[in-house]
Amino acid sequence: MGVIDIGSSSIRMAIAQITPKGEIRYLDNLHQAVPLGTDTFTIGGIRRETIEECVGVLSRFKRVLQEYGITESHSIHAIATSAVREAQNQDVFLDRVFIATGIEVEAIDEAEVNRLTFLVAQPLLAVTPALRKHPVLIVEVGAGSTELLVIEKDITTFSETYRLGALRMHEMLEAANAPSMRMRKLMQSSIQRTIEQMIHSVPVVGKVEMVVLGGDARFAVLQILGEKASGLLSSGEVMRLAVDKLAALADEITDLSTDELLQKYHMPVTDTEALGPALMTLAMMARAFGIATVHVSGITIRDGLLAEMASESIWTEKFEQQIIQSALDRGRKFGFDEPHGAHVADLSMQLFDQTTAIHGLGSKHRLLLRVAALLHEIGQQVSTRSHHKHSMYLIKHSELFGLSSREIGLIALVARYHRRAPPRPIHEGYATLDRESRIVVCKLAALLRTADALDRAHQQHIRRVESHVADRRLIITTPDAHDLTMERLAAKEKGSLFEQVYGLSVEFRSKATLDGDEQEP
Repeated sequence: MGVIDIGSSSIRMAIAQITPKGEIRYLDNLHQAVPLGTDTFTIGGIRRETIEECVGVLSRFKRVLQEYGITESHSIHAIATSAVREAQNQDVFLDRVFIATGIEVEAIDEAEVNRLTFLVAQPLLAVTPALRKHPVLIVEVGAGSTELLVIEKDITTFSETYRLGALRMHEMLEAANAPSMRMRKLMQSSIQRTIEQMIHSVPVVGKVEMVVLGGDARFAVLQILGEKASGLLSSGEVMRLAVDKLAALADEITDLSTDELLQKYHMPVTDTEALGPALMTLAMMARAFGIATVHVSGITIRDGLLAEMASESIWTEKFEQQIIQSALDRGRKFGFDEPHGAHVADLSMQLFDQTTAIHGLGSKHRLLLRVAALLHEIGQQVSTRSHHKHSMYLIKHSELFGLSSREIGLIALVARYHRRAPPRPIHEGYATLDRESRIVVCKLAALLRTADALDRAHQQHIRRVESHVADRRLIITTPDAHDLTMERLAAKEKGSLFEQVYGLSVEFRSKATLDGDEQEP
């Protein structure tokens, strides 16, 4: 397998062999500096010359892949982060790369980066006893942004991406053209503002640990602890670094000019420009959270990509738990009716599992339905009138861990259609979907409406349902409830969407009223 990471200051590729047992054996690593971030963070787009430079690098990488016998597209995963994602000419860049090299690059969003970070951080935390006792901040200061995850007892309690990137900060300060001392103060002020946001948002109390990722942190390990420590990092060891020494190195680096850094450390220009801001950010963050020693790890986003490719499915039970917890946290923030939301989600899962033959959707869609069911009435806290539209808005503008903006958009629409009018081409959000996504929204919304009707009174007295198709009807039996008057009224009100989508009317029956022949599926 080959994985390629197009970052803000360089393009990196890792080649590895994945054994039948899912073990990853690294074979090669390549790295080439390319100033993508310099373009995007100064002029808003990627210059033609830089695009062609990237094409040249990726063409060479493609030849290396071919030498290893890696030619199938499913064996190559290429991603791009903030510099490409934020570029005004993103599509031009991605199309040019594909035409010239045949490599399809995916510009991933912040949620995807956080998901990949979680994927590689979990095993690290599991084998490091010092990181099991307290909440752990996982931090990477990249060239374009800073990623922050908080993991406590195997659960991600917070994830956020801040537009505080080391190269972005350098370009901003260069544009200010201020004296060096003034530049340092501006840099510290910019970092401090973001850290204050973090302190206000991060849900931790008491002692925390901090795990630092990224090339700048690995550079600090090499300078402070020596070459041997850097080798241990490469072998998977986690190194401890005193924050006072990290801060001293940050001060030293910041005092040097770009030419002096190039002469002393022999690194690419873009790396030297980002180094001082990155180390200063890490030191200031650690001190703000009262941390005296940070843990530095050599894991990268490419490890996450390979772990994903080695896994049969990324939607593991543990990963789904992270997403559900994030949805619950969002709902609680707005004081939603959690018993009702959780109950409708449970009924939705029962209906989804019992009707797989008619909806034909997969495990990822099951999760999207569950999140939509949990949050379908979150808009009640804004206004009971048109609360389904408020639910859509609140979900659409939420950060839900592990879910891309597209997936969150689908969840928002499913929640929006739990009541009132069915999906229409003129509706906001729905109108811009492709056909496949429109069908997914309709199928999931129809299931959600049915589950919601089963808890019309918000009393959770229907715990279990049994569903089967007979005579063009979906007959839903409730073994633990007999009086279904309110639920039948709700089904009559909401059931038209199910019939429109699946061609089946919905009928609720209690176990006691079923005739023997009707019980046969």
